[in-house]
Amino acid sequence: MSEQQPESHDRDRDRPFDEFDQIVAEESTRDPDLAVIEAGSRTLRAQAGPPSGDPVPTRPEDPEVAKALQEVEQELATRWGETKLEPSVSRIAALMDVLGEPQHAYPSIHVTGTNGKTSTARMIEALLNAFDLRTGRYTSPHVQSVTERISLDGAPISAERFIETYHDVKPYVEMVDAAEEYRLSFFEVLTGMAYAAFADAPVDVAVVEVGMGGSWDATNVLDGTVAVITPISLDHTDRLGSTPGEIAQEKGGIIKQDATVILAQQPVDAAQVLLKKAVEVDATVAREGMEFGVVSREVAVGGQMLTLRGMGGEYEGIFLPLYGAHMAHNAAVALAAVEAFFGVGGEHARELDADTVRQAFASVTSPGRMEVVRRSPTVILDAAHNPAGAQVTAEAVTEAFGFSRLIGVVAASEGKDVKGVFEAFEPIFAEVVVTENTSHRAMGADELAAIAVEVFGPDRVQVEPRLDDALEAAVTLAEEEAEYGGAGVLVTGSVITVGEARLLFKKG
Repeated sequence: MSEQQPESHDRDRDRPFDEFDQIVAEESTRDPDLAVIEAGSRTLRAQAGPPSGDPVPTRPEDPEVAKALQEVEQELATRWGETKLEPSVSRIAALMDVLGEPQHAYPSIHVTGTNGKTSTARMIEALLNAFDLRTGRYTSPHVQSVTERISLDGAPISAERFIETYHDVKPYVEMVDAAEEYRLSFFEVLTGMAYAAFADAPVDVAVVEVGMGGSWDATNVLDGTVAVITPISLDHTDRLGSTPGEIAQEKGGIIKQDATVILAQQPVDAAQVLLKKAVEVDATVAREGMEFGVVSREVAVGGQMLTLRGMGGEYEGIFLPLYGAHMAHNAAVALAAVEAFFGVGGEHARELDADTVRQAFASVTSPGRMEVVRRSPTVILDAAHNPAGAQVTAEAVTEAFGFSRLIGVVAASEGKDVKGVFEAFEPIFAEVVVTENTSHRAMGADELAAIAVEVFGPDRVQVEPRLDDALEAAVTLAEEEAEYGGAGVLVTGSVITVGEARLLFKKG
Protein backbone atom coordinates (compact mmCIF):
# COMPACT_ATOMS: atom_id res chain seq x y z
CA MET A 1 0.00 0.00 0.00
CA SER A 2 1.73 3.17 -1.14
CA GLU A 3 1.05 6.75 -0.20
CA GLN A 4 -0.64 8.94 -2.73
CA GLN A 5 -0.37 12.66 -3.18
CA PRO A 6 -3.73 14.43 -3.45
CA GLU A 7 -4.80 14.64 -7.05
CA SER A 8 -5.07 17.98 -8.76
CA HIS A 9 -8.49 18.86 -10.11
CA ASP A 10 -8.05 20.83 -13.32
CA ARG A 11 -11.48 21.96 -14.33
CA ASP A 12 -13.17 23.58 -17.30
CA ARG A 13 -10.10 23.66 -19.53
CA ASP A 14 -12.18 24.79 -22.50
CA ARG A 15 -13.96 27.57 -20.66
CA PRO A 16 -13.01 31.07 -21.90
CA PHE A 17 -10.67 33.01 -19.61
CA ASP A 18 -12.95 35.26 -17.58
CA GLU A 19 -13.01 37.34 -14.41
CA PHE A 20 -13.32 34.19 -12.29
CA ASP A 21 -10.19 32.68 -13.86
CA GLN A 22 -8.29 35.94 -13.47
CA ILE A 23 -9.01 36.04 -9.74
CA VAL A 24 -7.93 32.42 -9.38
CA ALA A 25 -4.68 33.23 -11.20
CA GLU A 26 -4.05 36.12 -8.84
CA GLU A 27 -4.50 33.73 -5.92
CA SER A 28 -1.97 31.25 -7.32
CA THR A 29 0.11 31.25 -4.15
CA ARG A 30 -2.87 29.97 -2.20
CA ASP A 31 -4.25 26.46 -1.97
CA PRO A 32 -5.70 25.96 -5.49
CA ASP A 33 -9.07 24.61 -4.35
CA LEU A 34 -9.47 27.40 -1.82
CA ALA A 35 -8.50 29.97 -4.43
CA VAL A 36 -11.29 28.73 -6.69
CA ILE A 37 -13.81 28.92 -3.85
CA GLU A 38 -12.83 32.42 -2.81
CA ALA A 39 -12.71 33.65 -6.39
CA GLY A 40 -16.22 32.36 -6.88
CA SER A 41 -17.37 34.17 -3.76
CA ARG A 42 -16.21 37.46 -5.28
CA THR A 43 -18.09 36.98 -8.54
CA LEU A 44 -21.30 35.32 -7.36
CA ARG A 45 -24.43 37.45 -7.61
CA ALA A 46 -26.52 35.34 -5.26
CA GLN A 47 -25.03 36.37 -1.93
CA ALA A 48 -26.05 37.10 1.62
CA GLY A 49 -23.95 38.72 4.32
CA PRO A 50 -22.57 36.58 7.13
CA PRO A 51 -24.71 36.44 10.24
CA SER A 52 -23.40 37.84 13.48
CA GLY A 53 -21.50 35.32 15.54
CA ASP A 54 -20.75 32.95 12.67
CA PRO A 55 -19.37 29.82 14.40
CA VAL A 56 -17.21 28.88 11.42
CA PRO A 57 -13.76 30.49 11.26
CA THR A 58 -12.53 32.27 8.15
CA ARG A 59 -8.98 32.39 6.84
CA PRO A 60 -6.63 34.38 9.12
CA GLU A 61 -6.40 38.06 8.25
CA ASP A 62 -2.74 38.24 9.27
CA PRO A 63 -0.84 37.23 6.09
CA GLU A 64 1.96 35.60 8.10
CA VAL A 65 -0.48 33.47 10.07
CA ALA A 66 -2.40 32.61 6.89
CA LYS A 67 0.86 31.51 5.24
CA ALA A 68 1.87 29.40 8.24
CA LEU A 69 -1.55 27.73 8.36
CA GLN A 70 -1.35 26.99 4.65
CA GLU A 71 2.06 25.39 5.13
CA VAL A 72 0.65 23.14 7.86
CA GLU A 73 -2.29 22.20 5.63
CA GLN A 74 0.09 21.40 2.77
CA GLU A 75 2.19 19.15 5.01
CA LEU A 76 -0.92 17.36 6.24
CA ALA A 77 -2.09 16.95 2.63
CA THR A 78 0.96 14.80 1.83
CA ARG A 79 -0.42 12.10 4.11
CA TRP A 80 -3.12 9.56 3.44
CA GLY A 81 -6.50 11.24 3.14
CA GLU A 82 -9.52 10.28 5.18
CA THR A 83 -10.79 7.82 2.57
CA LYS A 84 -7.58 5.78 2.50
CA LEU A 85 -7.35 3.49 5.49
CA GLU A 86 -5.32 0.69 6.98
CA PRO A 87 -7.69 -0.53 9.71
CA SER A 88 -5.52 -0.40 12.81
CA VAL A 89 -4.96 1.74 15.89
CA SER A 90 -1.30 0.73 16.18
CA ARG A 91 0.07 3.97 14.74
CA ILE A 92 -2.14 6.30 16.76
CA ALA A 93 -1.43 4.21 19.88
CA ALA A 94 2.30 4.62 19.24
CA LEU A 95 1.82 8.39 18.89
CA MET A 96 -0.14 8.54 22.15
CA ASP A 97 2.65 6.61 23.85
CA VAL A 98 5.39 9.06 22.86
CA LEU A 99 3.11 12.02 23.69
CA GLY A 100 2.54 10.69 27.21
CA GLU A 101 -1.03 9.37 26.74
CA PRO A 102 -2.78 12.76 26.65
CA GLN A 103 -6.14 11.13 25.88
CA HIS A 104 -6.25 9.77 29.44
CA ALA A 105 -5.83 13.20 31.05
CA TYR A 106 -9.60 13.88 31.02
CA PRO A 107 -12.89 11.95 30.90
CA SER A 108 -14.47 11.58 27.48
CA ILE A 109 -17.82 11.24 25.77
CA HIS A 110 -17.29 9.25 22.57
CA VAL A 111 -19.79 9.62 19.71
CA THR A 112 -20.31 7.29 16.76
CA GLY A 113 -23.17 6.40 14.39
CA THR A 114 -23.96 7.05 10.73
CA ASN A 115 -25.87 10.35 10.78
CA GLY A 116 -26.19 13.13 13.35
CA LYS A 117 -22.81 12.70 15.04
CA THR A 118 -21.56 16.26 14.67
CA SER A 119 -24.85 17.91 15.61
CA THR A 120 -25.16 15.65 18.64
CA ALA A 121 -21.57 16.38 19.68
CA ARG A 122 -22.25 20.12 19.43
CA MET A 123 -25.33 19.77 21.63
CA ILE A 124 -23.41 17.75 24.22
CA GLU A 125 -20.70 20.41 24.20
CA ALA A 126 -23.25 23.22 24.68
CA LEU A 127 -24.82 21.44 27.64
CA LEU A 128 -21.47 20.80 29.33
CA ASN A 129 -20.41 24.41 28.77
CA ALA A 130 -23.67 25.62 30.30
CA PHE A 131 -22.82 23.62 33.43
CA ASP A 132 -19.48 25.45 33.64
CA LEU A 133 -17.27 22.64 32.42
CA ARG A 134 -14.34 23.34 30.13
CA THR A 135 -14.77 21.24 27.00
CA GLY A 136 -12.72 20.01 24.11
CA ARG A 137 -14.62 18.90 21.02
CA TYR A 138 -13.15 16.94 18.10
CA THR A 139 -15.38 16.52 15.04
CA SER A 140 -14.97 15.82 11.34
CA PRO A 141 -15.03 16.62 8.52
CA HIS A 142 -14.80 20.39 8.63
CA VAL A 143 -17.16 22.70 6.78
CA GLN A 144 -14.75 25.48 5.80
CA SER A 145 -11.56 25.47 7.87
CA VAL A 146 -9.52 22.58 9.24
CA THR A 147 -9.28 24.47 12.54
CA GLU A 148 -13.00 23.76 13.13
CA ARG A 149 -12.17 20.17 13.96
CA ILE A 150 -10.58 21.04 17.30
CA SER A 151 -12.67 23.23 19.61
CA LEU A 152 -12.16 24.49 23.15
CA ASP A 153 -15.05 25.85 25.21
CA GLY A 154 -17.39 25.74 22.25
CA ALA A 155 -15.22 27.62 19.74
CA PRO A 156 -12.69 26.38 17.16
CA ILE A 157 -9.11 26.92 18.26
CA SER A 158 -7.38 29.87 16.65
CA ALA A 159 -5.21 29.43 13.60
CA GLU A 160 -2.22 30.39 15.75
CA ARG A 161 -2.99 27.68 18.29
CA PHE A 162 -3.61 25.12 15.57
CA ILE A 163 -0.22 25.89 14.04
CA GLU A 164 1.49 25.77 17.44
CA THR A 165 -0.12 22.44 18.30
CA TYR A 166 0.97 20.96 14.98
CA HIS A 167 4.57 21.98 15.51
CA ASP A 168 4.47 20.69 19.09
CA VAL A 169 3.47 17.19 17.99
CA LYS A 170 5.39 17.12 14.69
CA PRO A 171 8.68 15.71 16.12
CA TYR A 172 6.74 12.87 17.76
CA VAL A 173 4.77 12.24 14.59
CA GLU A 174 8.04 11.89 12.68
CA MET A 175 9.33 9.43 15.30
CA VAL A 176 6.28 7.23 14.79
CA ASP A 177 6.47 7.60 10.99
CA ALA A 178 10.04 6.27 11.07
CA ALA A 179 9.10 3.27 13.21
CA GLU A 180 5.85 2.15 11.55
CA GLU A 181 5.21 0.41 8.24
CA TYR A 182 2.99 3.30 7.10
CA ARG A 183 3.17 6.95 8.04
CA LEU A 184 0.45 8.39 10.23
CA SER A 185 -2.53 9.52 8.16
CA PHE A 186 -4.02 13.01 7.95
CA PHE A 187 -6.78 12.00 10.37
CA GLU A 188 -4.41 10.28 12.79
CA VAL A 189 -2.20 13.36 13.05
CA LEU A 190 -5.23 15.61 13.64
CA THR A 191 -6.49 13.20 16.30
CA GLY A 192 -3.14 13.35 18.06
CA MET A 193 -3.21 17.15 17.84
CA ALA A 194 -6.71 17.27 19.35
CA TYR A 195 -5.86 15.01 22.28
CA ALA A 196 -2.67 16.96 22.96
CA ALA A 197 -4.49 20.31 22.76
CA PHE A 198 -7.16 19.09 25.18
CA ALA A 199 -4.55 17.94 27.70
CA ASP A 200 -2.64 21.19 27.35
CA ALA A 201 -5.72 23.39 27.87
CA PRO A 202 -6.59 21.48 30.12
CA VAL A 203 -10.23 20.48 29.57
CA ASP A 204 -12.66 18.99 32.08
CA VAL A 205 -14.20 16.68 29.47
CA ALA A 206 -13.63 15.84 25.81
CA VAL A 207 -16.45 15.24 23.32
CA VAL A 208 -14.99 13.15 20.52
CA GLU A 209 -16.65 12.11 17.27
CA VAL A 210 -15.27 9.09 15.45
CA GLY A 211 -14.02 9.54 11.91
CA MET A 212 -15.34 6.24 10.55
CA GLY A 213 -16.60 3.10 12.23
CA GLY A 214 -15.39 2.68 15.78
CA SER A 215 -13.23 -0.35 16.56
CA TRP A 216 -10.23 0.71 14.49
CA ASP A 217 -10.97 4.42 14.24
CA ALA A 218 -8.04 6.60 15.30
CA THR A 219 -10.13 8.20 18.04
CA ASN A 220 -10.62 4.83 19.73
CA VAL A 221 -7.50 5.00 21.88
CA LEU A 222 -9.50 6.78 24.57
CA ASP A 223 -11.79 5.20 27.13
CA GLY A 224 -15.08 7.02 26.85
CA THR A 225 -16.98 6.92 30.13
CA VAL A 226 -20.05 7.58 27.99
CA ALA A 227 -20.44 6.01 24.53
CA VAL A 228 -23.06 7.63 22.28
CA ILE A 229 -24.34 5.81 19.21
CA THR A 230 -26.51 7.86 16.87
CA PRO A 231 -28.75 6.13 14.27
CA ILE A 232 -26.94 3.57 12.14
CA SER A 233 -27.73 3.22 8.45
CA LEU A 234 -25.87 2.20 5.30
CA ASP A 235 -22.80 4.28 4.49
CA HIS A 236 -19.15 3.36 3.82
CA THR A 237 -20.44 -0.16 3.13
CA ASP A 238 -17.20 -1.13 1.39
CA ARG A 239 -15.35 -0.72 4.70
CA LEU A 240 -17.92 -1.20 7.47
CA GLY A 241 -20.36 -3.83 6.22
CA SER A 242 -23.42 -4.22 4.02
CA THR A 243 -26.12 -4.33 6.71
CA PRO A 244 -26.85 -2.16 9.78
CA GLY A 245 -25.97 -5.15 11.95
CA GLU A 246 -22.55 -5.56 10.34
CA ILE A 247 -21.88 -1.84 10.62
CA ALA A 248 -22.92 -1.96 14.28
CA GLN A 249 -20.16 -4.49 14.91
CA GLU A 250 -17.62 -1.81 14.02
CA LYS A 251 -19.46 1.09 15.66
CA GLY A 252 -19.85 -0.89 18.88
CA GLY A 253 -16.09 -0.96 19.24
CA ILE A 254 -16.25 2.31 21.19
CA ILE A 255 -18.22 0.64 24.01
CA LYS A 256 -15.72 0.12 26.82
CA GLN A 257 -15.75 -1.80 30.08
CA ASP A 258 -18.25 -0.34 32.59
CA ALA A 259 -19.17 2.57 30.30
CA THR A 260 -22.66 4.01 29.92
CA VAL A 261 -24.07 3.58 26.41
CA ILE A 262 -26.58 6.11 25.08
CA LEU A 263 -28.37 4.37 22.25
CA ALA A 264 -30.43 6.32 19.70
CA GLN A 265 -33.25 4.50 17.91
CA GLN A 266 -31.67 1.79 15.77
CA PRO A 267 -32.62 -0.84 13.19
CA VAL A 268 -33.38 -4.11 14.99
CA ASP A 269 -30.25 -5.95 13.83
CA ALA A 270 -28.01 -3.05 14.83
CA ALA A 271 -29.65 -2.76 18.26
CA GLN A 272 -29.16 -6.48 18.90
CA VAL A 273 -25.45 -6.26 18.12
CA LEU A 274 -24.92 -3.17 20.28
CA LEU A 275 -26.84 -4.57 23.26
CA LYS A 276 -24.84 -7.80 23.07
CA LYS A 277 -21.58 -5.84 23.09
CA ALA A 278 -22.76 -3.83 26.09
CA VAL A 279 -23.51 -7.04 28.01
CA GLU A 280 -20.07 -8.44 27.16
CA VAL A 281 -18.26 -5.46 28.71
CA ASP A 282 -20.73 -4.90 31.57
CA ALA A 283 -21.79 -1.51 30.22
CA THR A 284 -25.01 0.22 31.26
CA VAL A 285 -27.41 1.00 28.41
CA ALA A 286 -29.98 3.79 28.07
CA ARG A 287 -32.22 3.43 25.02
CA GLU A 288 -34.12 6.15 23.20
CA GLY A 289 -37.82 5.42 23.45
CA MET A 290 -37.32 3.52 26.71
CA GLU A 291 -35.15 5.35 29.24
CA PHE A 292 -35.22 8.71 27.43
CA GLY A 293 -36.73 10.34 24.36
CA VAL A 294 -38.74 13.12 22.74
CA VAL A 295 -42.09 13.64 24.50
CA SER A 296 -43.39 16.35 22.19
CA ARG A 297 -42.20 18.80 19.57
CA GLU A 298 -43.75 21.58 17.53
CA VAL A 299 -42.42 23.85 14.83
CA ALA A 300 -41.46 27.31 16.04
CA VAL A 301 -40.03 30.41 14.39
CA GLY A 302 -36.35 29.70 13.82
CA GLY A 303 -36.48 26.11 15.04
CA GLN A 304 -38.73 24.02 17.29
CA MET A 305 -40.07 23.75 20.83
CA LEU A 306 -39.43 20.47 22.63
CA THR A 307 -40.31 18.52 25.71
CA LEU A 308 -37.63 15.93 26.35
CA ARG A 309 -37.69 13.04 28.78
CA GLY A 310 -34.31 12.40 30.29
CA MET A 311 -33.20 9.68 32.65
CA GLY A 312 -33.77 12.01 35.59
CA GLY A 313 -37.06 13.58 34.62
CA GLU A 314 -38.91 15.65 32.06
CA TYR A 315 -37.61 18.92 30.60
CA GLU A 316 -40.26 21.24 29.16
CA GLY A 317 -40.11 24.44 27.13
CA ILE A 318 -36.84 23.74 25.33
CA PHE A 319 -36.27 25.92 22.27
CA LEU A 320 -33.91 24.30 19.75
CA PRO A 321 -32.85 26.67 16.94
CA LEU A 322 -32.45 23.78 14.48
CA TYR A 323 -35.01 22.26 12.14
CA GLY A 324 -36.34 18.73 11.78
CA ALA A 325 -37.47 15.75 13.84
CA HIS A 326 -33.98 14.27 13.53
CA MET A 327 -32.53 17.26 15.38
CA ALA A 328 -35.05 16.78 18.17
CA HIS A 329 -33.94 13.17 18.51
CA ASN A 330 -30.30 14.29 18.49
CA ALA A 331 -31.17 16.66 21.33
CA ALA A 332 -32.70 13.82 23.36
CA VAL A 333 -29.57 11.73 22.83
CA ALA A 334 -27.30 14.63 23.80
CA LEU A 335 -29.29 15.32 26.96
CA ALA A 336 -29.13 11.66 28.00
CA ALA A 337 -25.37 11.61 27.35
CA VAL A 338 -24.80 14.59 29.63
CA GLU A 339 -27.10 13.15 32.28
CA ALA A 340 -25.08 9.93 32.13
CA PHE A 341 -21.83 11.89 32.44
CA PHE A 342 -23.15 13.55 35.61
CA GLY A 343 -24.47 10.26 36.97
CA VAL A 344 -28.14 11.14 36.59
CA GLY A 345 -30.26 8.01 36.36
CA GLY A 346 -27.57 6.01 38.11
CA GLU A 347 -26.40 6.94 41.57
CA HIS A 348 -28.18 10.32 41.31
CA ALA A 349 -31.95 10.08 40.91
CA ARG A 350 -32.33 13.76 40.08
CA GLU A 351 -32.63 15.83 36.95
CA LEU A 352 -30.33 18.53 35.66
CA ASP A 353 -31.24 22.16 36.26
CA ALA A 354 -33.96 22.79 33.69
CA ASP A 355 -33.14 26.46 33.12
CA THR A 356 -29.52 25.61 32.38
CA VAL A 357 -30.62 22.91 29.93
CA ARG A 358 -32.90 25.41 28.17
CA GLN A 359 -30.13 27.99 27.99
CA ALA A 360 -27.76 25.43 26.49
CA PHE A 361 -30.08 24.16 23.77
CA ALA A 362 -31.10 27.70 22.80
CA SER A 363 -27.43 28.44 22.04
CA VAL A 364 -26.79 25.45 19.77
CA THR A 365 -25.57 25.94 16.21
CA SER A 366 -24.75 23.32 13.61
CA PRO A 367 -23.21 24.89 10.49
CA GLY A 368 -24.06 23.17 7.24
CA ARG A 369 -26.94 21.22 8.79
CA MET A 370 -30.30 22.69 7.75
CA GLU A 371 -28.60 26.09 7.79
CA VAL A 372 -30.33 29.09 6.21
CA VAL A 373 -27.78 31.35 4.49
CA ARG A 374 -30.06 33.59 2.45
CA ARG A 375 -33.65 34.82 2.30
CA SER A 376 -35.74 35.77 -0.72
CA PRO A 377 -35.35 33.21 -2.05
CA THR A 378 -34.47 31.12 0.96
CA VAL A 379 -31.29 29.09 0.51
CA ILE A 380 -30.64 26.16 2.86
CA LEU A 381 -27.41 24.18 3.21
CA ASP A 382 -27.47 20.60 4.43
CA ALA A 383 -24.65 18.07 4.36
CA ALA A 384 -26.83 14.99 3.69
CA HIS A 385 -24.70 12.52 1.72
CA ASN A 386 -26.49 9.19 2.07
CA PRO A 387 -30.12 8.09 1.58
CA ALA A 388 -30.99 8.05 5.28
CA GLY A 389 -29.61 11.53 5.77
CA ALA A 390 -31.38 12.79 2.65
CA GLN A 391 -34.69 11.33 3.83
CA VAL A 392 -34.65 13.14 7.19
CA THR A 393 -33.52 16.35 5.48
CA ALA A 394 -36.39 16.13 2.99
CA GLU A 395 -38.84 15.64 5.85
CA ALA A 396 -37.34 18.54 7.81
CA VAL A 397 -37.49 20.93 4.84
CA THR A 398 -41.10 20.00 4.16
CA GLU A 399 -42.12 20.44 7.78
CA ALA A 400 -40.26 23.65 8.58
CA PHE A 401 -40.58 25.59 5.31
CA GLY A 402 -43.39 24.21 3.16
CA PHE A 403 -41.92 25.59 -0.07
CA SER A 404 -44.27 25.78 -3.03
CA ARG A 405 -41.27 25.26 -5.28
CA LEU A 406 -37.85 23.94 -4.21
CA ILE A 407 -34.74 23.79 -6.41
CA GLY A 408 -32.00 21.33 -5.47
CA VAL A 409 -28.26 21.85 -5.99
CA VAL A 410 -26.39 18.58 -5.62
CA ALA A 411 -22.69 17.72 -5.80
CA ALA A 412 -21.54 14.40 -4.39
CA SER A 413 -18.44 12.30 -3.87
CA GLU A 414 -17.53 9.17 -5.77
CA GLY A 415 -18.67 5.93 -4.19
CA LYS A 416 -21.82 7.29 -2.56
CA ASP A 417 -25.35 5.96 -3.11
CA VAL A 418 -26.29 8.99 -5.18
CA LYS A 419 -29.37 7.39 -6.67
CA GLY A 420 -30.72 6.74 -3.18
CA VAL A 421 -30.09 10.39 -2.28
CA PHE A 422 -31.90 11.59 -5.40
CA GLU A 423 -34.83 9.27 -4.72
CA ALA A 424 -35.20 10.72 -1.23
CA PHE A 425 -35.29 14.26 -2.62
CA GLU A 426 -37.37 13.58 -5.75
CA PRO A 427 -40.76 14.28 -4.11
CA ILE A 428 -39.67 17.74 -2.91
CA PHE A 429 -37.42 19.00 -5.75
CA ALA A 430 -39.21 20.73 -8.61
CA GLU A 431 -35.87 20.76 -10.46
CA VAL A 432 -32.31 19.79 -9.61
CA VAL A 433 -29.06 21.44 -10.69
CA VAL A 434 -26.20 18.95 -10.61
CA THR A 435 -22.66 20.19 -10.24
CA GLU A 436 -19.23 19.40 -8.76
CA ASN A 437 -17.27 20.55 -5.75
CA THR A 438 -13.50 21.06 -5.94
CA SER A 439 -12.52 17.85 -4.14
CA HIS A 440 -10.47 15.35 -6.11
CA ARG A 441 -13.09 12.80 -4.97
CA ALA A 442 -15.97 14.70 -6.55
CA MET A 443 -18.26 12.78 -8.87
CA GLY A 444 -18.26 14.38 -12.32
CA ALA A 445 -21.27 16.54 -13.14
CA ASP A 446 -22.10 14.53 -16.25
CA GLU A 447 -21.99 11.24 -14.35
CA LEU A 448 -24.16 12.72 -11.63
CA ALA A 449 -26.57 14.08 -14.23
CA ALA A 450 -27.03 10.65 -15.80
CA ILE A 451 -28.16 9.28 -12.44
CA ALA A 452 -30.36 12.32 -11.79
CA VAL A 453 -32.13 11.86 -15.14
CA GLU A 454 -33.01 8.28 -14.14
CA VAL A 455 -34.84 9.63 -11.10
CA PHE A 456 -36.16 13.05 -12.19
CA GLY A 457 -36.39 12.73 -15.95
CA PRO A 458 -34.46 14.99 -18.37
CA ASP A 459 -36.77 18.00 -18.11
CA ARG A 460 -36.08 18.48 -14.39
CA VAL A 461 -32.28 18.22 -14.52
CA GLN A 462 -29.84 21.02 -15.30
CA VAL A 463 -26.05 20.57 -15.44
CA GLU A 464 -23.61 23.27 -14.30
CA PRO A 465 -20.09 21.89 -13.77
CA ARG A 466 -19.00 24.82 -11.58
CA LEU A 467 -20.59 25.26 -8.19
CA ASP A 468 -20.83 29.04 -8.42
CA ASP A 469 -22.70 28.72 -11.73
CA ALA A 470 -24.96 26.03 -10.24
CA LEU A 471 -25.92 28.25 -7.31
CA GLU A 472 -26.54 31.14 -9.67
CA ALA A 473 -28.77 28.94 -11.83
CA ALA A 474 -30.72 27.59 -8.87
CA VAL A 475 -31.37 31.04 -7.42
CA THR A 476 -32.52 32.22 -10.85
CA LEU A 477 -34.91 29.26 -11.16
CA ALA A 478 -36.28 30.00 -7.70
CA GLU A 479 -36.63 33.71 -8.45
CA GLU A 480 -38.74 32.89 -11.50
CA GLU A 481 -41.42 31.91 -9.01
CA ALA A 482 -40.82 34.91 -6.73
CA GLU A 483 -44.10 36.55 -7.67
CA TYR A 484 -45.91 33.61 -6.14
CA GLY A 485 -43.63 33.41 -3.09
CA GLY A 486 -42.60 30.24 -1.31
CA ALA A 487 -39.62 29.34 -3.53
CA GLY A 488 -36.37 28.04 -2.12
CA VAL A 489 -33.03 26.37 -2.84
CA LEU A 490 -31.49 23.39 -1.02
CA VAL A 491 -27.75 22.79 -1.47
CA THR A 492 -26.72 19.28 -0.49
CA GLY A 493 -24.79 16.11 -1.37
CA SER A 494 -21.67 16.34 0.79
CA VAL A 495 -20.00 18.33 3.54
CA ILE A 496 -17.47 19.61 0.99
CA THR A 497 -20.25 20.94 -1.25
CA VAL A 498 -21.92 22.66 1.67
CA GLY A 499 -18.66 24.17 2.88
CA GLU A 500 -17.83 25.62 -0.51
CA ALA A 501 -21.36 26.94 -0.99
CA ARG A 502 -21.21 28.51 2.46
CA LEU A 503 -18.11 30.43 1.47
CA LEU A 504 -19.74 31.57 -1.75
CA PHE A 505 -22.79 32.92 0.03
CA LYS A 506 -21.18 34.38 3.12
CA LYS A 507 -17.91 35.87 1.91
CA GLY A 508 -19.03 37.91 -1.06
